[in-house]
Amino acid sequence: MAKKAVASLQKGAGKGYSKVIKMVKSEKTGAYTFQEDIIPNEMVKDYFKK
Repeated sequence: MAKKAVASLQKGAGKGYSKVIKMVKSEKTGAYTFQEDIIPNEMVKDYFKK
């Protein structure tokens, strides 16, 4: 399913967006989870600074 989402970003207006995956640590359990988002290319650096 992930391949389909990434492949759809390669066509048309989707070239202006990127799929980003960030590892986030849970405050309750201490376990890591992965957060996936599709954001504009200009906001990628700001996304990872948070």
